Amino acid sequence: MPKRTLIWVFIVAVLLNYLWELAQAPLYVGLEDYNAGVLWHCFVASLGDGIMVLLIVAAGWFMLRQSGWFLRPGVRGYLLIITAGLVLAVLVEWVAVHILKRWEYTEYMSKLPGFDIGLVPIAQMLVLPPLIFRIAYHVHKLNNH
Repeated sequence: MPKRTLIWVFIVAVLLNYLWELAQAPLYVGLEDYNAGVLWHCFVASLGDGIMVLLIVAAGWFMLRQSGWFLRPGVRGYLLIITAGLVLAVLVEWVAVHILKRWEYTEYMSKLPGFDIGLVPIAQMLVLPPLIFRIAYHVHKLNNH
């Protein structure tokens, strides 16, 4: 797997997650009004999201024993993407909200019953990684033809 492909995965992940972070910002206390602080906060969060996407890549590399598995994931790959995304999202949200107290939700955030964590950030790690990997596939294809 060329390093260039992983770099593209990270760049696309940061860009798409930044847009998602901006869209969901009003669901968090203190981020309801867009300003330079919110823009920066969302950018830093998207860097963390990019790292989470790379962790999904690494998990697949380990579990499926193929470095480029995410370019054409197949059924097993998609199951891994969804499972790893769900586990990472729930873990990060739960720790950030309940242990570290890093953020709070406004009354507009729908929550996962029993866990009391936001559904929108969980959906983020279920929806965006497959899209990111699809884009990476097309970028990889363009760069290798």
